[in-house]
Amino acid sequence: MSTQSKTLESDCTIQQGCAAVELIIEPRPHDLGGFTVRRSLPVRERRSVGPWLFFDEMGAAEFAAGSGINVRPHPHINLATVTYLFEGEIFHRDSLGSEQPITPGDINLMVAGKGIVHSERERPEVTNRDHRLHGLQLWMALPEADEEIDPAFYHYPSAHIPATTINNVPVRVLIGSAYGVASPVKTFYQTLYIEAELQAGQSLQLPDSPERGLYVLSGQIQLQDSQVNAHQLVVLSAAEGVMITASEPSRIALIGGESIGKRYMEWNFVSSRKDRIEQAKQDWQQGRFEKVPGDEKEFIPFPAT
Repeated sequence: MSTQSKTLESDCTIQQGCAAVELIIEPRPHDLGGFTVRRSLPVRERRSVGPWLFFDEMGAAEFAAGSGINVRPHPHINLATVTYLFEGEIFHRDSLGSEQPITPGDINLMVAGKGIVHSERERPEVTNRDHRLHGLQLWMALPEADEEIDPAFYHYPSAHIPATTINNVPVRVLIGSAYGVASPVKTFYQTLYIEAELQAGQSLQLPDSPERGLYVLSGQIQLQDSQVNAHQLVVLSAAEGVMITASEPSRIALIGGESIGKRYMEWNFVSSRKDRIEQAKQDWQQGRFEKVPGDEKEFIPFPAT
C-alpha cells in the first residue's frame, strides 16, 4: 500500500459514508523554489478524477518583501490549466500575449491545445511588500478531438462566478453546474468544480457526478464513518446522496466529471498519444515553441533524465 494513499477497510458501512469513499490520498510536498505545494494528483493509485489529472494546493505561503512567486516560462500541450486563489496575487503571461493579474475568487482558464507557453510571476507592487499566497492549480485533459485546437486564454473575474447557499452553507460553483446554478467557465467535458465553507456541525449533500474528488483545504469533514482531515483528497464513488458534515469550521473543494480515458503525462506535457509528448519535448528543447511577450529571456529547461 502506498504511503501517499490508502483504501478504506472492507467492513465499512454501506451507507452514505464509507461506501462512497474509494481512496484517501495524502498529498506529496513539492518544492517549487521558495514555496511548497501539496500535490494530490496524479498518484500511482489514481491518475485522474473525471477530466482532472493534476491537483496542487499552493501554500499557504508567506513571502517577505523582495521575494515571491517566480515561475519562468514553460510549455504545455493538449490540456487546460485552471488557477484559483484564496489569498494573494499571481501575474499571468503567455505566448498569446495575455497579461492578467489573478486575484482571489477569479478563475483563470488557459487552454494549451496544440501548444502554449506561460509564466507565473508577480507585479512589483506585490513583490515589494510582505505578502501571502494560497490557491489551487489544476490541470484538466482535453477531449481527444480537441487536443490540437488553437491555444486560448479565458479570465473570469470573481464577480462572474455564481454563488448560492444550501442549508446555510455558502457554495461557489466554479466550473460546471450544481445546486441549480451554472458557471460561465468554458468546459470541454462534463466537468465539476465547486467550493464551500462549512461551520462546525453543518452538513452539505454533494452533487452527484460520474467521478468526484473531495479536497479538504482546512478543518475536518465526516463522511458517515470516515474522517477526512485537512489537505487530504478523497476519491468518491458514484454513490448518490453523499452527505458531508463539518467537525470544525472547514473549507472544501469538490472536483469531478466524466471519465477521460487514458492519458500520458511527462513533465508539463499531457496527451492521449505518447508520440505527441515526444514531439513536444523535442520542440521545447529546440526552441520551436512561441515566446512569451515581455518575458522572453528566461525559460525552464526540460528536466535532465
